[in-house]
Amino acid sequence: MSTSTLRLATRGSDLALRQAATVRDSLASRRLTVELSEVETTGDQLTDELIHRLGKTGAFVHSLDEKVLAGELDAAVHSMKDMPTERPDELVVAGVPERGAAEDVLVTPEGIDLADLPEGSVVGTSSLRRKAQLLAERPDLVVEPLRGNVDTRIEKLLAPSLQAEHQERHEAEEERKGEAGDPDSDYEHPYEQDVEAWFNGLAELERRALEREPDTEYDAIVLAKAGLDRAGLTHHVGTTTLDPEQFVPAPGQGALAVTAVDGDLAADINDRIDDTQTRVETTVERTILAELGGGCVAPIGIHARLAGGVVRTVVRVLSQDGTENIQVSRDLPVERHIDAAQDLAAELADRGADDLIQAARRDSEGADDDAATAREEDE
Repeated sequence: MSTSTLRLATRGSDLALRQAATVRDSLASRRLTVELSEVETTGDQLTDELIHRLGKTGAFVHSLDEKVLAGELDAAVHSMKDMPTERPDELVVAGVPERGAAEDVLVTPEGIDLADLPEGSVVGTSSLRRKAQLLAERPDLVVEPLRGNVDTRIEKLLAPSLQAEHQERHEAEEERKGEAGDPDSDYEHPYEQDVEAWFNGLAELERRALEREPDTEYDAIVLAKAGLDRAGLTHHVGTTTLDPEQFVPAPGQGALAVTAVDGDLAADINDRIDDTQTRVETTVERTILAELGGGCVAPIGIHARLAGGVVRTVVRVLSQDGTENIQVSRDLPVERHIDAAQDLAAELADRGADDLIQAARRDSEGADDDAATAREEDE
C-alpha cells in the first residue's frame, strides 16, 4: 500500500456512515487502518429528483469515485445497487464484503402481511420496481411516493397512528381530570400511564414522528431489509419479509462495494474483504442488468443465490403499472456464470423484456418533474 492509513470515501448520511463503518471495521480486523472521509454527492444535493433519473447518472457514486480517481482519497464504499453498470476502466470494484439481506420488507405499524392489507391501502415507495411489483400483486393498492432516508420514512409511517394515540390519551386525561371532583363518577381511565409518562417512554424516532405533519398517510411502506437492519430500526415497526422469488429485489440489493484504482491497493483490499459468494451473486445480477440495459428507468428485479455448483437466478421485468410481466427462473452453472447470465439476458430480451424496457424509457423521458418522488436511500 502507498499509505499507512487507507482514506475511505463515503456519503455523509447516517445509513451510509453505518455501512462504511462496517467496511472500516472489517478492514481494521485484518490489520489495516482506515479513516472515513465524508463526501457530498450530486444525489445528496438534488433531493427532489426522480430516483430513476438519478440512477441513470450514478448521482450517489460519481462524486466519491472522482475523489479516488484524482488521488485525493484511496477508495470509496457504495451501496452496490446505486452503482452504474458502466464505470471508468481504471477503477475496479476492489472488494465486495459479505452481503446483507437482499429482500424487501413490507413495513407497517402492526406487522400486517401484504395479502392482509385492506383494499385501497396506501403504500409508500420511491422505487419503480417496488411500485410495479406491488401493483402486480395487489392492483387495488394506492402506491404513493415516499421521500427521505430510512429514519424519515419510518417517521412518516408512524406519525398518524402516534398522533391519534396522543390525542386519545390527551382527551382521556382531560376527562379524568373533569371527573376527579365527582364522587359519584364511575369513570375508569383507559390508560395506565398519563400523557407525560407515555411521551417520556417514546423513542427519539417516535417523538420526531409525533411532531410531523405528513402530507400523506401511509398504511404501509416498502424498504430494503438490509437498510432497515443496518439502521437499527426494526424494533419500532412490524415487518414482513417479501418472498424474493415473487417480489424480486433490485440487482445488488443488500451488498456493498469498495471501489479503488486498479493496482496493488485494490488487490490488497480484495484479499482482505472480498466474499466469493457475494461476488458471484452480484456479478450475475449486474451482468444481466447491463445486458438488458434497463438501468433505473425500468422496473427490473434480479436475484441470484449461489447454491453448490449453480447460481439460482430469478429475473422479473415489468411494465411500470405492473400489468405486464416477464419472469424467468434459472440455475446457472457457477463455472461460467458470466456467460450464462449474458445468455439469460438475451433470452429475456427475446421474450419481450426489451419491449417493456423501451416503453419504460419512453415514459421516463416524458415524465413530468412535478410528479417527482425522491431519491431512494434505504440501504
